[in-house]
Amino acid sequence: MSTRDHASDSGLKAARGEEPQQNDATFGAFVRKPATRRVAIDALDDSGSIETVEALPDDAIEVGAIVDAYGLKGWVKIAPHAHAGHGGDAMLAAKRWWLVKGNERKSVRCLQSKVHSDTVVAHFAGCDDRDTAYALRGHSIHVLRSDFPKLTGEDEFYWVDLIGLDVVNEANVALGQVAGMIDNGAHSIMRVEFATTGKDGSATTGERLIPFVGVYVKSVDQAARKIVVDWDVDY
Repeated sequence: MSTRDHASDSGLKAARGEEPQQNDATFGAFVRKPATRRVAIDALDDSGSIETVEALPDDAIEVGAIVDAYGLKGWVKIAPHAHAGHGGDAMLAAKRWWLVKGNERKSVRCLQSKVHSDTVVAHFAGCDDRDTAYALRGHSIHVLRSDFPKLTGEDEFYWVDLIGLDVVNEANVALGQVAGMIDNGAHSIMRVEFATTGKDGSATTGERLIPFVGVYVKSVDQAARKIVVDWDVDY
């Protein structure tokens, strides 16, 4: 089983991610072959504008942030949560993006996007000069979860889909719930939170760090929202 990351011989790969924030879940990097291709989405039809919206769609996922203008023709430079040299596939594939900064919510149609070094650059309909692009700095970028590229393996998962799942060991002892994911460079690690009691007797939250590799993770059942691991409750 895998979650889209470099899991070497463990058989588990991971799509990096962070925990959801309210309705706007976030994720980090897919690990795929470098996505160096240009993605021309609606380049022949540049009509449209940057529209203000009241709210994001329920399945909007944060995938990066605009950090600067790029060139003179309205392109923006983006720091992707997905490392641009190893994917960023959802951002490159999506035709509609949502931009958020403070209380501002905008909807834009992406005409073109491509990997540029360790960033992504993109051109939106209605953004035709450097000043307009520069004004978009600081906006986070969200795309629909349904726009994520389909995973090809039965044992592949995106981090955002693992967060919130219950974790139990093979004796069916509850270990907690996945609160976040960590990438240590070699493999992914589940950050599992559980209710416990502090030294003063008060209720508190404990944390277990469980490597997301085949030797420990035995099954992932997204329908049942459960992950079974070979992990002792006292670890």
